Amino acid sequence: MESDLYPFVKALLEGQGFAVKGEVKSCDVVGVRGAEPPVVVELKQSFGLALLMQGVDRLGMTDRVYLAVGQWPRQIKKVRKLCRRLGLGFIVVAHGRADVVFDPAPYVPRKDKRKLGRLLGEHARRVGDPNRGGSTTRARIVTAYRQEALRCAELLRSGPMKLADLRAKGDVPNASRILQADHYGWFERIERGTYVLTPAGRRDIEKFGAAFSKAA
Repeated sequence: MESDLYPFVKALLEGQGFAVKGEVKSCDVVGVRGAEPPVVVELKQSFGLALLMQGVDRLGMTDRVYLAVGQWPRQIKKVRKLCRRLGLGFIVVAHGRADVVFDPAPYVPRKDKRKLGRLLGEHARRVGDPNRGGSTTRARIVTAYRQEALRCAELLRSGPMKLADLRAKGDVPNASRILQADHYGWFERIERGTYVLTPAGRRDIEKFGAAFSKAA
């Protein structure tokens, strides 16, 4: 039961000079020390959504909110990241004692500039809006790379072409890289710098025809 955790959390806070009382205005544990903002602790035997929601609700009263559980979560790194994003502290009660795993603090995330650059680059390069948000079939997602490959494939439908002509007519600066990598199995080199469309390429042009027409 959650109440089994209470004596250990109470002892922890009292050891830090707090006056501690249980079940105050729906809060499991409330600690007061002088004129400082109160500490609120919500108790559950294991980490879950209900506990998290209680903690978020208590943040409306004080910034010093802890979640206390009776066992270590299996994915403690993810729990730590989630709680830190919300500004919640975390306590684990085990082996007859309560220990603070981390204190609540304002969350200031570090931005990944490389991921941001890739995100904005993909958004800028993608023509139109060929995908429905929330789609889960990755093979059907039309990326900017696939759009550029489709433009090359469409041009090759009429017959062999040189890379220079593809770059010029298809407005695909990366045509050389796309055809040489042949990620989708659409292209075949018949001589140096000259490519043709494979049967798979012809088939996929039809499959992605709707997306291609939106991108055009």
